Amino acid sequence: MESKQVRLDEDVYARIEDRKREDETFSEAIDRLTSDWSLADWSGWMDEAEAERHRELLDDLDEADRRDTEAVLDRLNVE
Repeated sequence: MESKQVRLDEDVYARIEDRKREDETFSEAIDRLTSDWSLADWSGWMDEAEAERHRELLDDLDEADRRDTEAVLDRLNVE
């Protein structure tokens, strides 16, 4: 793939660097940050029953996390 060099102001570079993931190149970060993709593109991909089941699973996971956190805090005698 061909490449181009671009000049960026330091503040623009810093904003991209702050948002760049550890495992991606600057080119990949800019591509991700400037893509037209949106969460709205995913709307309608699951029916309401599936969505409700996913919400229930997430609630269950949240509750398990809360219990695990409380158990660790109890073992450490942290209030």
